[in-house]
Amino acid sequence: MPEKPGITSSELGALWITYQQKTMISRILEYFIEKADDEKATKIMTDLYNEIEPYVKKITEVFQSEGAVIPVGFTSQDVNKEVPKLYDNGFDIMFVRLMKEISMALHTLNITMSYREDIVMLFKELTSITQGVYNSCTQYLNEKGMTARPPYVSMPKSVEFVKDTSYLGGLAINPFGEKRTLNTVEVAHLYHAIETNITGMQMITGFAQCANDPEVKKFFLKGAELAKSIIKELQETLLQSGIQTPGPSGGNATRSTISPFSDKMMMYCTSLFCSFSIGGNSVGTAFSLRNDLPAKIVIIMKDIFQYAHEGAKIMIRNGWMEEPPQMEERKQLIKL
Repeated sequence: MPEKPGITSSELGALWITYQQKTMISRILEYFIEKADDEKATKIMTDLYNEIEPYVKKITEVFQSEGAVIPVGFTSQDVNKEVPKLYDNGFDIMFVRLMKEISMALHTLNITMSYREDIVMLFKELTSITQGVYNSCTQYLNEKGMTARPPYVSMPKSVEFVKDTSYLGGLAINPFGEKRTLNTVEVAHLYHAIETNITGMQMITGFAQCANDPEVKKFFLKGAELAKSIIKELQETLLQSGIQTPGPSGGNATRSTISPFSDKMMMYCTSLFCSFSIGGNSVGTAFSLRNDLPAKIVIIMKDIFQYAHEGAKIMIRNGWMEEPPQMEERKQLIKL
């Protein structure tokens, strides 16, 4: 009997996507660390980099022990640390914070899809690291005054129950109909979507400035406009309930037009953000009880999906989309 069972297809897929994500964030951190001039930000990013690299090695060792090919992922060829700063101070930690939010979701999902104890422990350890770094980024941005907190609300003094179905009112087919004020759960998801889209807009604006391929540059410009439209739509929804949404300060793109990252890596990063946005909006839709909100968010998700699909076509045409491990093609194996 072998000392441990082989890895399953789901474990292979989870490790593969984790390898892609970790090699990407390592390359981006190499550039951000090189350009950082804030001691605390440098320490947060350096500590994260030093914690990530051993896990890239661990995943590589699992692939080798199982006889699986090592993915390409992202290498030193995908980053140029010598170019000028692409973003103002603060964006590096804003970006890392959002990446850690994505990582928390992925690692938690990967734990539920893993069965071999060493693979489960790998994702549990990554989850612990990610939670710590996420908190460090949040507290750093709070200290620097670079975060805009969600709106405060008067504390409830009694428990209330929904009295009739008008609570669900706000049908998209009647935009002029009366809508109840948003509840705090709905505000939380709307505000979170605005916050993440602001960071995404700042990121993709920088990508658009420095992309080398004209088609890629045009794609990023389209993405920046899409993020702006989503932010505007969701802010207007909050304003209808008298809720203002201040944005974070800092983190904007500089005037640099020299790319620190390969077009391939910037496209993958954008694809990752789109996938996260679709997943986050799905959760927001599930917890929104006012009928007009899911209808609005579904349209936003459709726009993001179409944009991501357009990006996938660009990546395929340029040979940038690494293919995940495939299941056996039975029809080809038994073809006469």
